[in-house]
Amino acid sequence: MRAAALLAGLLLAAAPAAAAPVLAQCKGADGYLASGQRTFLWRPEWLAAQRAAAASDPALRQRLIRGADAALRRGPYSVTDKPRAAGSGDKRDYLSIGPYWWPDASKPNGEPYRRRDGEVNPERNGERFDVQRLGAFSRDVETLALAWHVTGDARYAEHAAKLLRAWFVTAETRMNPNLDYAQAVPGASAGRPEGIIEATRLVPVIEAVGVLGPSKAISAADQRAIEGWFADFATWLATSPNGKGQRAAKNNHGVYYDMLLGQFALFARMDSVTQRLAQDFLARRLGPQVDAVGTLPAETARTRSWHYSAFTLRAGVQMAMLGECVGVDLWQGDAKANPLRRGVDYLAGYRAKLDSWPFKDIDLADPGRRARAMTESDTMLTLAAWGFRDARLMPPEVPASDSGWLIPNPR
Repeated sequence: MRAAALLAGLLLAAAPAAAAPVLAQCKGADGYLASGQRTFLWRPEWLAAQRAAAASDPALRQRLIRGADAALRRGPYSVTDKPRAAGSGDKRDYLSIGPYWWPDASKPNGEPYRRRDGEVNPERNGERFDVQRLGAFSRDVETLALAWHVTGDARYAEHAAKLLRAWFVTAETRMNPNLDYAQAVPGASAGRPEGIIEATRLVPVIEAVGVLGPSKAISAADQRAIEGWFADFATWLATSPNGKGQRAAKNNHGVYYDMLLGQFALFARMDSVTQRLAQDFLARRLGPQVDAVGTLPAETARTRSWHYSAFTLRAGVQMAMLGECVGVDLWQGDAKANPLRRGVDYLAGYRAKLDSWPFKDIDLADPGRRARAMTESDTMLTLAAWGFRDARLMPPEVPASDSGWLIPNPR
C-alpha cells in the first residue's frame, strides 16, 4: 500500500466531478486483473502513472533502481533465522514482543515487563524476534515488484519470487500461518491478540504479488501455495483465541482486524468474507469509534494521539477501497452520515495547524517523530482524497513512501 498510496496524488485534480475519468473496477477475488494486475489496493491508474513518472524523471527512476539493486543483495528472509523458537518449539512460528513493554528494573530478571505507552523498547527490533525480519521482507518484495513493473528487468521479479517462496512456500523456512506468539510480554504472556496488527506488513506483499503476475516469475504452483497460506491465515484469524480477541477490540486493533482479514480473504478467493466485513464496517466497526465531532476517543486518549488517529483512519480508508471490490460503497454520505468521512475531515482540519491539536502527543514535540507522524497522516489523506474524490483533502506535498519512492505532487 505504501508506494501505491502516493500515486493517488498524481491523478487527483480540482476539476469538476463531470470531468472525472472512468476508473478501472475491482472485481471481487480477481481484483484489477482485467486491467493487467491482480491487485486490490494498488489501482491500475496508479501503476500506470508510476511507470510514466519514472520514464519522465531519470532521478526518480534511478532512485528506484538503486533500491531494487540493494534488495537483490538481501534475503531470503525466514522466521527460522531467529536463534530460539517461540514457546511452541517450532522456529517457523512468528515471534515478537509488544513495542511498549520494558523490563521492570525492580525485578531480578526484569519480568514481568511493564508498559510505557508510546515508548518503543528497542529490544523488540533485534535478531531474537521476527518483526524486523518481516518488515525487511515486505519492503524488499514491494520495491522489487515496483522496479520490475517500471523497468521490466527480470532479475527483480525473480528475486522477489525467491523471497516469497522462502517466506510462504518452502517447507523448511515458511512461516506457519499464525500469530500465536506475536507481541508477547515476557513474564506475562506468550502472545497477545494485539500482535495481529503486525500483519499490516503483509498488505503490500499481496499487492506486489499481483504486480508480479505478468512477469511469470511466480509459478502457478507457488501462486497456489501463497494463496493457500493466506487462506489458512484467514481461517486462523477467524477461529483462534488471538483472532477472536482482536475481532472484539474496540479501537484501532479492531479496525485493522477487519481490513487485514478483508484483504487476505480476497487474495485467498474468499470474496464473501470481505463482503460481510465491508457491509458491517461503518455501522458495527468504525461508527462506534468516531464521535459526533470526528475524533476517535480511544486513540486521542493515547500518548501518540495524532499518530493513532491517522493510523486508524488509514485502515478505514483501505477497508473502503476493499469494499469497492465486493460492491459495497463505504465512501457515500456526508460527514454527518459517514463516520469515515467525519474522522478524515476532522484530522484534515488540523493538518495545517498541528500545534493547535487539542490532545496530548509525544511525537509532535520531537522534530523527527513529528515528521514521521505527518508523513503517515499525509499518506492517509492522499488515499482519502482519492476515495472521496475530493482534492481538498490532499496534503500540500505528497509524502515519500517507506520504500523510498517520492512521487512529485503535480499540482
